[in-house]
Amino acid sequence: MKKISIIGMPMDLGQMRRGVDMGPSAIRYAGINERLKPLFDEIHDLGDIPIGRPEVAIDKESNLRNLDLVAEKSTLLAERVDEVIQSGSFPLVLGGDHSIAIGTLAGVSKHYNNLGVIWYDAHGDLNTAETSPSGNIHGMPLAASLGLGHHLLTDIAGYSPKIKAENVVIIGARSLDEGEKVLIKEKGLKVYTMHEIDRLGMAKVMEETIHYLKDKTDGVHLSLDLDGLDPDDAPGVGTPVMGGISYRESHLAMEMLEEARIITSAEFVEVNPILDDKNKTAKVAVELMGSLFGEKLL
Repeated sequence: MKKISIIGMPMDLGQMRRGVDMGPSAIRYAGINERLKPLFDEIHDLGDIPIGRPEVAIDKESNLRNLDLVAEKSTLLAERVDEVIQSGSFPLVLGGDHSIAIGTLAGVSKHYNNLGVIWYDAHGDLNTAETSPSGNIHGMPLAASLGLGHHLLTDIAGYSPKIKAENVVIIGARSLDEGEKVLIKEKGLKVYTMHEIDRLGMAKVMEETIHYLKDKTDGVHLSLDLDGLDPDDAPGVGTPVMGGISYRESHLAMEMLEEARIITSAEFVEVNPILDDKNKTAKVAVELMGSLFGEKLL
């Protein structure tokens, strides 16, 4: 029996632009439940993790924005994701800014010995307090999950690291900070920048990604940031970067992941309806989920 559980994580604490906390509502409004109905035997919408309206707080020692709150709310998300997997259901998390991945991966990874991660994003999200130009935690979740950064972020759910560098593939990168570039080379992370996507084509990139992860992982988490797509196709994001992955290429990527049957958990993040055009980005997110979960044209 195919079961899926939807968890809303309306968190905007990892960055400065308001509105991304409305992402889960926008995705629901765009029809996610209706879209998934023909594809699953059971759909459970578990509502949203309570975030409230906390005041912005800068940690004096690390200069990180909302550090304690992000850690606290990430722990709540990790617990919910853990429960979903224990119940035999597929966890689908709706963001929220990308800092939510710290909680998602903390809840997912304890169920796998070698969790793979596909990071579909314009950014590497590999900063730490030492390398971050902004102190925004939404630029740090992949680093934190690799065990790098402030202990409050790396130790969510009581263990670290959550994932291994050799089990990560970043797809769509085109905006990397200097510290992130150093870390990518140091750790040997597999990265497909837009240069590789243009040169090889998305089909080849996905074939290589699937081949790279399939045999050495026992599950694969998809962390899809809508800013991985070109801003023409997904305008409602906080940090748009020109020259991104196209709508059609993204559908192909999701369809190939579905055919490979390797994805065991997923999150779609950074939908900001305030910056959007008629909920276009949320609709794109829902359409990509349709492809990821087995929707077919014929």
